[in-house]
This record gives sequence, structure tokens and C-alpha cells, in this order.
Amino acid sequence: ISLCLCLCFASHIEKHNSSVGVENILSTWSFKSVGLGTKITRLKITDYHVHCTVMSRYALTTVESTVWNQFHLTKEAAFEVDLPASAFISNFTITSGGKVYVAQVKERAAARKFYDAAKKHGKITEKFRVVVSMPPAIHMSFSISYEELLTRRLGRYELALGLRPGQPVQNLSVDITIAEQSGISFMKVLPLRTSRLLSTEAEVPPSTQVQQNPYCAHIHYSPTLEQQRNLSPKGLNADFVIQYDVELKDLMGDIQVLDGYFVHYFAPRALPVVSKDVIFVIDISGSMIGNKIKQTKAAMSTILDELREGDYFNLITFSDKVHTWKKGRTVQATKQNIQEAKEFVRKISAEGWTNINAALLSAAHLVNPSSSSSASHSLSPRRVPMIIFLTDGEATIGVTAQDAILHNAQSALGSVSLFGLAFGDDADFPLLKRLALENRGIARMVFEDADAALQLKGFYDEVASPLLSDIQLSYLEDQAYDVTRVLFPNYFQGSELVVTGKIKSGVQEMQVSLTANDSKQKLKVESKARLAKSKGNETATFLDCKGSLGGIYSFVQRLWAYFTIKELLLAKINSTDSLAQQLLAEKATNLSLKYNFVTPVTSLVVVKPDTDKYPTSISSIPTSPVTTTTESVMSTVTQTFMDGDPHFFVKLPNLQQNLCFTVDGRANDVLRLLEDPEKDILLCFNGHLILAPTKRGVEEHTRTFFDKITIKIAKGGISVTLMIDSVVVKGEGLHSLPTTQQGSVTYLDLKIVLDGHQSCWIDFGKGMLFLVVFHRYSHPSYYQMEHLGFYIADGEGLSSLTQGLLGMLHFLIFLTSKNTSLAMGLLMKGNQHIPVTLQDKNLKITPSKRLLAQCWVVPKVEVERLLGHSYESYLVDHL
Repeated sequence: ISLCLCLCFASHIEKHNSSVGVENILSTWSFKSVGLGTKITRLKITDYHVHCTVMSRYALTTVESTVWNQFHLTKEAAFEVDLPASAFISNFTITSGGKVYVAQVKERAAARKFYDAAKKHGKITEKFRVVVSMPPAIHMSFSISYEELLTRRLGRYELALGLRPGQPVQNLSVDITIAEQSGISFMKVLPLRTSRLLSTEAEVPPSTQVQQNPYCAHIHYSPTLEQQRNLSPKGLNADFVIQYDVELKDLMGDIQVLDGYFVHYFAPRALPVVSKDVIFVIDISGSMIGNKIKQTKAAMSTILDELREGDYFNLITFSDKVHTWKKGRTVQATKQNIQEAKEFVRKISAEGWTNINAALLSAAHLVNPSSSSSASHSLSPRRVPMIIFLTDGEATIGVTAQDAILHNAQSALGSVSLFGLAFGDDADFPLLKRLALENRGIARMVFEDADAALQLKGFYDEVASPLLSDIQLSYLEDQAYDVTRVLFPNYFQGSELVVTGKIKSGVQEMQVSLTANDSKQKLKVESKARLAKSKGNETATFLDCKGSLGGIYSFVQRLWAYFTIKELLLAKINSTDSLAQQLLAEKATNLSLKYNFVTPVTSLVVVKPDTDKYPTSISSIPTSPVTTTTESVMSTVTQTFMDGDPHFFVKLPNLQQNLCFTVDGRANDVLRLLEDPEKDILLCFNGHLILAPTKRGVEEHTRTFFDKITIKIAKGGISVTLMIDSVVVKGEGLHSLPTTQQGSVTYLDLKIVLDGHQSCWIDFGKGMLFLVVFHRYSHPSYYQMEHLGFYIADGEGLSSLTQGLLGMLHFLIFLTSKNTSLAMGLLMKGNQHIPVTLQDKNLKITPSKRLLAQCWVVPKVEVERLLGHSYESYLVDHL
């Protein structure tokens, strides 16, 4: 049996699929196996090694782990990692029985064909995860490599390597080599970090060895079993963290050339700080009640104290209404104004809905002179205008359409930089990210932990000291080409700007020009850099790092590809022209394949023999630090599924589109989801509805979720009841499986497999595979409830007599994909109707207002017409 592991990315993921994750922190593998009716038993990890090489800020990290099945039964090993948000996977291998199985990076469409041919089903998550079955007494090794550019923040680079084996390991080590051509100005190994809170301890981890010269550093960490148990009886669960900075004395920075490519690191020091006009915009809607508003107040009190006297500022709070502290103007950061502002912050309380659009326009009115005719003073041209915008939710009142908010903000803000902070799981991070990207800023997640106030303060510190604005770095066309981004809105103290490109043959020195605004004037600087060309690993040899930098020889070329791919994908997101989007995607795909990078336009495929038939997934997300707790099958072979409110989705074959509709049921209704009377097993799936709180502003809209799904199988008299906490199987006996642990039950042709996370697979064989997902929330909002999702992962074996709300839709779609052409009109903005021909029936659909990628709404009346049944006909007599 071949097992095909696909890695795919979701362009949009619903927020209810999210839990807290950490940007730029790698969580390494955990292995566990659970048998029915037994306690958790762990497979033994015999070796666990992390190797990291950093060459001029460009890091290649490889994690290797060897697992041994010491039991007499076949066990499952789960291999999992949270990848840094900015990283690209470049290699993944599995070694078993002396054979090495290397993953292949394929274009997404090709990978999907490969995947379908193997008749396996992948899942989208933000975690890299593999589950493999291990026969008794087998050793299996896993290795993953990923590449990223370390970002300079607050005057230092930080490398954080996750150590979470889940048990003490006899042979555990971390080996790091850092080589910097311009020289290492300082380096320190921090205490093991067990949370995002900054440690105040001074001790480095026990058994750490450091060797360092001016250009190179070697760090080795290999704790004994006793040292690991002293930290935790369950083994290490922490991050090994190194911080360092480099020597840069030239205003124009450091230019390095290797194999026909160059990288320019621009990070001038000792420049005067430019004053700023800053507007703090704070969400005080009802969802901020409690710790969020308390932590925001604490952070703001500290931030206000750190404003410089040359700064001007103002405060805006918003819910359904917008309140401005000082009307029509920003005020100087004098002691009296700061004290009054702190008192204003102290008195704010949370209530109401969320009017993001009105808050943004009010902020623009204050800080942008072109939109502020009533301003009482003229903004100084030497002050940098910026908005720091914090929200924990979606737009729920006023203008709520994303496109409209984006357009209004861009029109009003002009040259103002917008920095977005998404507070918690339910914040509309995709919207904030686009707002920041389109308005000269960046967006970050703030996680709902004890240190949220520190996170807020830390982000402010990064942008508190602008040194330059409107920066342009220029290179002569007869010297350099294919150059990455050269225009930057701001340069902040402690950060770094990076440009890469190709060097034309024969160039001995490069001329670089800088134009920018500083605290007093417009700067224009030109410089010529003599190019000391190197080949292969000559630079590493010069830095006395020979033999420690394997696998990263052509780092400048790979860094150029890394940046170029990211910029192509960003341009694709910002483009509204379909042809341009296609061309940008093709360029990004070609580069990703050439350099073996797993990106949003490529997939990772591994074929390994002799493994379990159940879907095994590898997955990651490259643009967001949020990690998921549920897994979905939306982008692979799944055609019909339901999820939430209850929302039903139907994937249209051969099109990257979904139809969605909502059936507004009543509490305690039981819906017949799928029933196939033709099969000898006579199976039936029913879903029980519970009432959910209504959302503010749309109280007239009844909301329901599925809290229980029952499966009845005539053959063998088997019934299965799936609830959020347990799966109960009744047959010859009674088995109850907790949904938070791995386990399985087999009856005749039925096999039920729990993955120990949020998924339960129900396999009848013969082309009938179903998935139930248990949706949970780390920090639920008032309107969120735990619920179940039901997915038809493979319904090819269902008969033509299949009934039920999803069963009939699945069969119609299946017939359409096999026998009937499906036509869809051009995708248009707004609420215009789009014609769809499905199984010789014309439907009218409209764009979804929810944050779902390419989903089109089918009205309830259209669904009933398509299926030929009313909602009531699907109700089950459950009394």
C-alpha cells in the first residue's frame, strides 16, 4: 500500500479553527500511541537532534528524531511541528528499514493528481503533522529542514528552537553555528523559555557550551536525562533561544556577493530619532471585557509614559460608537497631556459592537492633514504620521464589507502608516494584515496569555523610534537586475532593511544610492562598495567556520529566491486583475519548484510503503502565526461537508469555488444528513441541533450548531454516537473513546479511528470514508459554542438512492463532475447574482459576506428547489 502525504496551504481559514500560536517559535515533534481501553503509551524516542546554521542572518534548521516501537503491537507515531511564520520547508525525509523516502515538492495541481491517484485524503492545518503506523521493534527516523531570514528587532536577532519531545531522551542535542561576515557585536544564550514571558534568570541552560570568535560562534547543548527530568518529568517543553547582533559601521550597510547574487543589509545606527504623530485606536467593544481591556490599559499606561516630548499623540476608543480624547487634533506629549491621557485610559470600559470603518476614518481625520480640514495645527513635515490600531474582533456594525473598509482606509490615510494588532483568536487578522500592507505598516497577533500587556508594549517599542522615512535604495541598472523591494515607508531604530538581487558579470564595485527623510531634512547619499566575491564556502572558511556550514553554501541565491517568492505572492494578493494574479502565481510556483521550497503555491508529497490506509497529513501555514486545533479537508477530494451555524458547503468540481448555504433550524431538531438504503449495511447519519447565542446586531437570526451526530448501521446492529467529548460505539459490546486521545474500534467492515486531536475517521471501505471534526475554542467569544463538523471525505461508493441533506447534494455534485458540464459566470464584486448551471438546474448565487475564500451563497429556496425537498422533510422523528 502506498501512502501519499500532501502538504497544502489554505489561503483563508475560519477563525473558529484557530488557537494560540507563537510567531518565530518552533515546536518540535511529539509521539504518542493510544490503544482502546488502555492508558497512553509512548513510543520511545532514542535520538533527538536539532542542527541550525545561520549564515549572515539566513538560517537553515534541521530537526531529526528517531522513534522506536518497543511494544509487541503496531503503534502509531505522530510527528508534529509548528513552523515559524516566515519559514519555507526545503526538505522532509522518512528513514525506515535502511531506506530513505524523500519528499518531493510539486506544483499544487500536480500534487493533487498524484494524491488522488493514490486514493488518499489530505487535510489543511497550520501544523506540520505526520502520523505513521510502526510495526513492533521498528526504528523510524524523521528529518525536516526549513529556511528563514532572521528579523532584526530592537537591536538584535533572535533564534528560537523548540525542544518538545514529550519525554526525556537519552541522546538529545542542539548544535548551532552562526557566521557573520561583518562581525558579531554581541551574543547571548538565554535561559530556556517556557512561555512568551521574558525570563529574568541569568543562567544559561545547563550543559551549554559556547565557542566564539569575532566572526563565528558555535553553541552546543546536550542535557543529560537527569537535567531534562529536573526541568520536567515529561521531558523538555521549552525553546532554546539565542540573541545576537552584528557590527555595522557604514551608513550604507553591508553588501555581500556570492555566485552572482548580492544581498544588501541596511541598518544604520546612531541616527537621531524622528518625532511622530501617533494615534492609538483601541477597540472597547463587548468582547474586550475582562482581561483584554485590563491588559490593554496596563500596556497603554506604560506606552504613554515613554512618549518623547517632541511626539504628538491622541487616543480613540471605539465600539459601535467612536470617541476621540482630544477633538480634531493631536497634542504634544507634555507631562500634563500624558497624565490626562492616562486618566482617560483608566476610565474606559468595554461594551457594544465593533465599528472598524468609523474608527479608521476618525483616526485618519486626526493624523492626515489632507483629510483634516479642522485641524488646529499644521503637522510638521519632520514628524512621522502613524496609527496603532488594536481590535479583538470582526467588523459587526456600520461598514462591514472587507473591500469597502480597505478602500475607505486607503483613500483617507494617504501617507500615514497603519500598524494593526489583532488581539486574540477571534480578531479579523486577515483584514488587519491587508490594511497594514496597503497602508505602509505591518500587522501582528497579540495572544491571550498572561503576558499580553508585554506583547503590546513590545510591539510599540519596535515602532516607537523612527529614524528615517520614505526610504529608497537604488542600484545602477548596468550593475544589478532582478532586484527585490527597494522602497520602504519607514526605518525604525533596531530594525533592518534587506534588498537582494543579481549582479551582472564583470562588476567589480557596486554603486548604491540612498534617498530618505530624517529628523531635519531630505537625505541623499551615494556610496561605492568594493565587491569581495566568494564562491562556495570560501566565506565560511574565512570566518573560521569551515566544516560547520554544510547545506547552506549558496545562501545569497536562496535568500534572493526566498524574498522574490514572498514578494510575488504578496503582489498576487494585492492585485485585482485575474491575468496578473495568474502570472504572479506561475512565477512564484516556478521559483518554489526550482529551489525546492514548500510555499502556498506548492505541495509536499511523500510516498512510503507499508503504512496505514488512513489519511496522513503534513501541513503548514506561511503567512500567519496562528495555529489550528482542527483539521479540514476542504482543498483535497472532499466534495460535501457541513460546519458550524449550521453552514453547509459544496465544493464545485474542477473549480476553486464553493457553494454555501445555511439552514436555520430549531433547537433539538434532528436532521437526516445522509442515508443510503441501497447498501447492504444500510447506513444513516443524523445530526442533533442545539441553540447558540445570537450575534449583536442580528438578533433576529437564529443560530444553531450540531452537538451530536449519530450513525446507525443495520448490518450488525451497530450505532455510533459522536459528541464533543466522546465517541460511543454500541455493537456486541459498549466502547467509549475520549476525543482527546488516540484510539480505534473495528466492527466487521467498519473502522473508527480517533487521532487524539480533533478528528475522527469513520471508514466503511469501498469508497465510503467520513470525517467528524470536534470544534473547540481556547478563548471563546460570547457567541461561540463547541460543535461538530461532518465531512464526506470519499463518497464514491454511495449509491444513486442516497438521501439526506448532504447525501443528495453529494450525489448531485458527483453526477455533475462525471456526466454533466458545470458552468459558472464571471466572479463579480458586490451582491450581484451569479448564474450557475448544476445538473441541468439553474441556480442564482451571491458572494458570501463571511471570511471564506471563494464561497457563494445559495438561498434556502434555491436549495430546496434543487433537491426537491423542504427543510421539514429532512427532520427525523427523534422522540
